[in-house]
Amino acid sequence: MTSLHPPIKLALFGLGRWGTHLLRNLLALPEAEVVAVVDASPHRLAQVRQQFSLPDSVQSCEHWPAALASATLDAVVVATPASTHYAIIKAALEKRLHVLSEKPMTLDSASCAALCQLATAQGRQLVVDHTYLFHPAVQQGYQLCQQQEMGHLRYAYAARTNLGPVRPDVDAFWDLAIHDLSILNYWLGQRPTQVSAWGALWLQPQAQPHFPSGLRDAGWVRLTYPTQVEATLHVSWLNPDKQRRLGLVGDRGTLVFDEMVQNSPLTLYRGTLTTSDTGFVPDALAQQRLALSTAEPLACMCRHFLDCVQHNRPSALSSGQVATDLVQIMEAISQAAETGTTVSM
Repeated sequence: MTSLHPPIKLALFGLGRWGTHLLRNLLALPEAEVVAVVDASPHRLAQVRQQFSLPDSVQSCEHWPAALASATLDAVVVATPASTHYAIIKAALEKRLHVLSEKPMTLDSASCAALCQLATAQGRQLVVDHTYLFHPAVQQGYQLCQQQEMGHLRYAYAARTNLGPVRPDVDAFWDLAIHDLSILNYWLGQRPTQVSAWGALWLQPQAQPHFPSGLRDAGWVRLTYPTQVEATLHVSWLNPDKQRRLGLVGDRGTLVFDEMVQNSPLTLYRGTLTTSDTGFVPDALAQQRLALSTAEPLACMCRHFLDCVQHNRPSALSSGQVATDLVQIMEAISQAAETGTTVSM
């Protein structure tokens, strides 16, 4: 079906690993027209132009202000290091452009809140790429939580490990734990009230802005939600045992999202404990692997952003405010890991 709206003219800032994935998806969507790509590396710009056979009409820029100077832009997509996000997003919004930003939106919640206020004042949409919120398994999991399929929820657990990629701008908490945190907040419809965290670092011990002890390579987080659901998260980019697993446990069953089971990553394990003469015994055990759409989550996220822009409508799923809430929690995790204390929010 032909769109009733003209294509949205976009500039993409950052051609690293994730920026390249974003470019691939945006080029495939008729609702989008990529008019400029930006990267500080001339070699990377040339490489990407060749990889995607970009026409001469697509501008290449080594400096992002040059791309913003284009009078034809409708929106920008920001996939640069997190420390650069604030300046780029602010400049784009001041030019009345819509913005899609890679997560985290910034590294402090005060600047996130300021950007949200600016977007509202400018009448423009600010969406943040928390891709997992668009994953078919996460969407299905949300429906199961709404239907209380697991019964009364008790606790959650998650492990997100791999050997790399190691980021130079944020630690493993900010890179990895934020994914499971976004999923849990969405499924539970809540944000945690208390956070404790601890971690270790080996590769990048030098102090950095927002990370005075350096960048932690592995860590553990404990979250307490208002309904007394507690969650424990383990993250590491030093572990060759790749794990992408999250479980939510209730008194009637457990929902497990395991990305390493590629064909059926979402499973509902049913079962309860009943009493007998010998103690507690499992009862009504069953296992249901749930059928899911094969849609790529990043493609769904890109379409969602373009729809928000076309209708100038705030995102109901991954808005700037959702991203701000997540950054506030990540700040609490960093504070807890730095001080060894439990932080209340």
